[in-house]
Amino acid sequence: MTTPDPSARRRGRPGYDQATVLRRAIDLFNRQGYDATSMGDLAAELGFTKSAIYHHVPSKTHLLKEALDEALDNLTEVLDRAEAGGSGSAYQRLRGAVRDSIEVLVEHLPAVTLLLRVRGNGEVEQEALRRRRVIDDRLAALVQAAVAEGVVRDDLDPYLISRLLFGMVNSLVEWVRPDGRYDAHQLAEAVATAAFDGLTRRG
Repeated sequence: MTTPDPSARRRGRPGYDQATVLRRAIDLFNRQGYDATSMGDLAAELGFTKSAIYHHVPSKTHLLKEALDEALDNLTEVLDRAEAGGSGSAYQRLRGAVRDSIEVLVEHLPAVTLLLRVRGNGEVEQEALRRRRVIDDRLAALVQAAVAEGVVRDDLDPYLISRLLFGMVNSLVEWVRPDGRYDAHQLAEAVATAAFDGLTRRG
């Protein structure tokens, strides 16, 4: 009696879990662009037949939503923690939010990269942009609170400061790579130091 070859049972349909399918889809969207990527492209990337891909994911839109939610949920948690910072000053909570946002970016780099590329094409992207605006507003409120404390300079608009801070954070996707070269915590501290030393009120 011969023992069946385990690889034979999986031939033609590789064994991927949902998380792996999502990771590969995000990488493909980032390489080719979401709109330019078809479900057939994703099937080929994973080694599935075009029909078999639908046994793993219902649609390309579903994958996009999962990817954007990964980035947005983690960034939203950063603001949740900052706003619930207890006895910490607004300045400390603001600085912590920037540091934590950088750590999220490094740890979820492919998903955050995809988030920063959406332009509002379709309901999923429009909802993602709405959630990004809410995050901007919440960060601006933290800046305003730090200004009211007299720690952050008051000659710049709080919303402008928040956009500049997130602009600095978001620019990291252009050169940080998911290869472990940069430690997320050390990078977060370096960027926070560079940003806040210029924002602290003097005298």
